[in-house]
Amino acid sequence: MRFLHNQPVMKTEWLQALDVVSEERSLNRAATRLRLSQPSLSRQIQALEQEVGTELLDRESNGVHLTAAGVQFVRELREFLGRLERASAEARRLGRGEQRELRIGYLQSAAQSIVAPALRELRKAHREVRVVLRDLSPGEQIEALRRGELDAALVGPEGQVLAKEFYTRNLENIPVLAAVPEDHVLGSRKEIGLEELADETFVDFPEDHMPGRRRWLAGLCRKAGFKPKFGQKAEGVGHLLTLLVSEPAVTLLPAFMREYPHPGVALVRLRAPEPVWPLLLVWRRGRTTAELRALIEALARESRCKDDAET
Repeated sequence: MRFLHNQPVMKTEWLQALDVVSEERSLNRAATRLRLSQPSLSRQIQALEQEVGTELLDRESNGVHLTAAGVQFVRELREFLGRLERASAEARRLGRGEQRELRIGYLQSAAQSIVAPALRELRKAHREVRVVLRDLSPGEQIEALRRGELDAALVGPEGQVLAKEFYTRNLENIPVLAAVPEDHVLGSRKEIGLEELADETFVDFPEDHMPGRRRWLAGLCRKAGFKPKFGQKAEGVGHLLTLLVSEPAVTLLPAFMREYPHPGVALVRLRAPEPVWPLLLVWRRGRTTAELRALIEALARESRCKDDAET
């Protein structure tokens, strides 16, 4: 018996053989359908039973029937074979450069202004493509990309640490604001220098939630002449805004956060040279399908149009 990580390795042909035998209820008919000799088919079934560790067939004079264990095994087996066929078909389509479904991860707050127009443009050129959008944190998007559960992701500075692992494209550079408590001495100012936050405590997110963000934030502070002091880690955006008031503390946020409620928090513009929050499209290395290329270009055009409208 062969093992992979302590699990039995079963040959696909053994599984398919059992599936056909369960339908035909006859080794002779199943062997004819599979274009095998009956002894060869019997050996495959016996090898499968040996790996499973129990008999799957009752062999009688009038034919063969599934045992109770065999009934359960075949039920699960057919689900597996169906998934295997769908995965194989999808792989063949991707190998030919075709794709029927695009799975895109994004931060709704960051990307909604360009995602919807880009999708409308994509549908005009590729009506057959179904787009699945998943609103996930950057960390969740990156892990889903690695598992092959997403075709592309829209993230912030987190994507900068992934250039060796994925393809990346900078779609937009969004101005960065200082987030401080409203009653902070800087909260009433229209504009401040980043260096004025040198003595403050920064709150941020855990590395697994927004990988690379802390490095990005520390890099901006370093350019302003100081090393930031970090305090608590926020579990989400809402928690982060609460911590700013309760600690009190400060952080840096992209300008699109102005569109969301932030009671007790002031968002203050930073003086030139104004730091930016990059919006990055990240996708898996390898052959890029025509549909994904079309979406990439549509997103890039929408981002340029947005920039032109704001200037």
